[in-house]
Amino acid sequence: MNHTKDSLLNLLSQIPDPEIPVISIVELGVVREINFVNQHIVITLTPTYSGCPAMKQMEDDVRAKLTNNGISSFEIKLSYNPPWTTDWLSQEAKQKLQAYGIAPPEEKTTDKSFITGKTKQITCPHCKSTNTYMVSQFGSTACKALYKCNACLEAFDYFKCI
Repeated sequence: MNHTKDSLLNLLSQIPDPEIPVISIVELGVVREINFVNQHIVITLTPTYSGCPAMKQMEDDVRAKLTNNGISSFEIKLSYNPPWTTDWLSQEAKQKLQAYGIAPPEEKTTDKSFITGKTKQITCPHCKSTNTYMVSQFGSTACKALYKCNACLEAFDYFKCI
């Protein structure tokens, strides 16, 4: 069977992020390239950060998805340049994060206002209030911070801008 980039993207879109199963690894932006060298498929993945513990699981999931769909001539490459950024998250992925209870990144990574000590107003994914505060720089995973809402009193993760 001949595969196209689109058919492979559709296949890889079925793989959930191991830490945030509501979005796929394609929506997360981890799948960076799909190339063909003769009949050999080369898939390039970019980890969300260099120490991401979910990366091995993502590689295993890609390998299993391809193999289970009759694809045997492939290679998975990791690329750290350019580094992954939350700017690669689609609007749809951000909406899915919010519906799942994780506040999506609210600005572009080019916004460096945090360097000057400016606090972020993060919108609560539960009640949509901006009356929130950071409890901890680290939430359930290193790529998220733990926030709490003063309005509904719910704690929630905020997907940090990286």
